[in-house]
Amino acid sequence: MRYLLLSASALALAACGGEAPEAEEAAPAEIVEEAVEDASETVDMAADEDAMSETASLDVVLAAQPDDVKARYEYRHPKETLTFFGITPGMTVVDTLPGNPWYSGMLIDYLGPEGKVVGADYSPEMWTYFGNFAPEPGSKDNWPAEWTADAETWRDDDGDAAVGAVQFGNVPAEMAGTVDVVLQVRSIHHFTRLEDEGGFMTEALADMNTLLKPGGHVGVVAHRAPEDSPDEWASGDNGYVKQSALIAAFEGAGFELVDTSEINANPKDQPVEGDFVWRLPPALATSRDDEELRAEMEAIGESDRMTLLFRKPA
Repeated sequence: MRYLLLSASALALAACGGEAPEAEEAAPAEIVEEAVEDASETVDMAADEDAMSETASLDVVLAAQPDDVKARYEYRHPKETLTFFGITPGMTVVDTLPGNPWYSGMLIDYLGPEGKVVGADYSPEMWTYFGNFAPEPGSKDNWPAEWTADAETWRDDDGDAAVGAVQFGNVPAEMAGTVDVVLQVRSIHHFTRLEDEGGFMTEALADMNTLLKPGGHVGVVAHRAPEDSPDEWASGDNGYVKQSALIAAFEGAGFELVDTSEINANPKDQPVEGDFVWRLPPALATSRDDEELRAEMEAIGESDRMTLLFRKPA
């Protein structure tokens, strides 16, 4: 997307009348002082317009999504979430389990020509632990190149961000220290549930640390388990994990907790042992043939989610 802004210097020149006074008709000191003050105010206004344009462009991107996508905004709060994570045009952002639009398709438009969206997938080895949902052997081997080629077709404007891809467990050396923000949106539970199988959470935390610039951030949105839940049930197998457990894992890997937010909270979702997150919208896995149960799940809405922001120390 292209956004046209007047430069601050042009506006300042306009504030001064667009011409310098001739030498023999030098302006009185008070007039010069007033003109400088006017120019300064105009530059400040231009800076404000620059900041506003970033917010407006995100609004435009979100408003352009299909109605079925916008129907999810009630629970996913994309504007508030991206703003909380500090994502702005020009950044390089890694999006784990990327999709179009969630969130890569949106970011391609929003980050602009100086930005980059890097799709990130689980490692081929990790995928082998997904049981009936595991992909065909070998089908993930060329995922970075295949995803990048696909994402290139989502770019419809010279003003869109560049694209690339990476797999956890195989971060190329040239990508080290190049990323501003890593997104883990509704994806971190797979790392936690498979930690005992192959150390995948430990590996992912190390990879995120490698990818990030000093001072870079990780933004996490995850299905939240009640703190008094049994640890085994809240390990991620059912989609839910404890907020305290995630914070402890990130801090144990050297990250700093910057802030938490309730922007994606849903107090109607009160899971108990035996529940799994996919009973709720949009999956509705347990109620496809039960209209009464389906209505009950739809009345709850999408899951209760924690929103956490971590920082790699500078």
